[in-house]
Amino acid sequence: MKSMPQFLSLCIALLFASPTPLLAADAAMPNVVYILCDDLGYGDVHCLNPDRCKIATPQMDRMASQGMIFTDAHSSSSVCTPTRYGIMTGRYNWRTHLQKGVLNGFSEPLIAADRLTVPALLKQHGYTTACIGKWHLGMGIKKGNPSPVITDGPTTRGFDSYFGISASLDMPPFAFIENDRFTEPLTTTKRWQRTGPAAESFEAVDVLPTFTKKAVEFIGAQAKSGKPFFLYMPLNSPHTPIVPSKQWQGKSSLGSYGDFVMETDWAVGEVLDALDKAGVGGNTLVILTSDNGCSKAARIDQLQEKGHFPSANLRGSKADIFDGGHRIPFIARWPDRVKAGSRSEQTVCLTDLMATCAEITGAKLPDNAGEDSVSILPALLGTDNAPLRGAVVHHSINGSFAIRQGNWKLELCADSGGWSDPKPGSKEAKSLPPTQLYDLAADIGETRNVYAENPEVVARMTRALEAIIANGRSTPGPKQSNDAPIQIRKGASAKARQ
Repeated sequence: MKSMPQFLSLCIALLFASPTPLLAADAAMPNVVYILCDDLGYGDVHCLNPDRCKIATPQMDRMASQGMIFTDAHSSSSVCTPTRYGIMTGRYNWRTHLQKGVLNGFSEPLIAADRLTVPALLKQHGYTTACIGKWHLGMGIKKGNPSPVITDGPTTRGFDSYFGISASLDMPPFAFIENDRFTEPLTTTKRWQRTGPAAESFEAVDVLPTFTKKAVEFIGAQAKSGKPFFLYMPLNSPHTPIVPSKQWQGKSSLGSYGDFVMETDWAVGEVLDALDKAGVGGNTLVILTSDNGCSKAARIDQLQEKGHFPSANLRGSKADIFDGGHRIPFIARWPDRVKAGSRSEQTVCLTDLMATCAEITGAKLPDNAGEDSVSILPALLGTDNAPLRGAVVHHSINGSFAIRQGNWKLELCADSGGWSDPKPGSKEAKSLPPTQLYDLAADIGETRNVYAENPEVVARMTRALEAIIANGRSTPGPKQSNDAPIQIRKGASAKARQ
């Protein structure tokens, strides 16, 4: 009899070999709306953290009551640009040259021009595709030109249309972009954390309401067309600058961060209402998630003093290798297909959108696409009866690695890999063992390092991570190349460019 890992690998290989979708052959292709919050912690959504969340999130809670909560979902990185790369490509970011940190508003594109993206895949199957929100994956914007044409933006990476900002709201240029041009010239200078060129009328407080308005308009127009559509809606909130609109200021009793989360919740409700009003809510898969955990810029310590815990019972926050850095809210609503009020404990990753869309449409992914993407459609439909993933790889802001298999989590660093204590390079970190191993079933808060008692687990999981890196993929298929050499530890290089 085959071992469980061999059996799962065989099942996945058969799934990828067949272009037949799990949906009925005569079913209309669903619309897909992907709402990506920015720095929203797992514990910031009330239904996910009922005992220690003090922020009202009625729209997200409504979405959960109408759909499915995933309790073990992870971003592919604990910071934003890398995660966005994974969502769009189904490939881990650390396979590229971006192996720590993030891009800025004037960075060159991270997604290669010839790489298949989720919107490009869906366009091949008749979808209209739009991105409304924060891109943060690099564009061809030349500094010094007050009104440049933008090359290599979202409309060159699979989207029919784009409206948004080039990077985080605290990164210049401070201006809206529509398709390949700024909506007005960059004639002044403004500052939100950082200083840079800006459009005269651009104000940070207007960005979330504008994105929401544009999304509602897009849904209304596309519903009338009769064609399936994909809306990728990466929000700017509740990331810094934390700028709730006037009508939301003071609503949470937790300060501006709580207010901004409440306004983010409102935006989600506007999208859900627009879908239902247009008569397409039933056959629309809406996914609500976040690019990483809550940022320390939210003043987590002050929030906790008031009884609100943005990471719930998880250790760490944005930027960290600990679960608080990358275990994120993930709620899916699809009334025609997903059971209302359901939950899934499957370990999933935001890279999984590519394979999920491929299975929905009956597409077979090329060998060099979606290398780290696994379809979660069986979980959505309630047909899963085994783990969908053999492993998930985690990555922190400084490039530290961790790998998750079952209940075991192996972290190949002594520290947080990010902004929490013990910080990388700190005196405390230097006194700690170089490896961390946690049994999440018994220790969800990652408080007891059991690596010394389980050398065979450490060795097995290290070999698994090395193989995932060396093979250029974590899914079945021909070996692929990484874009650059990769180190799993400081000074310890894995065989990465095969």
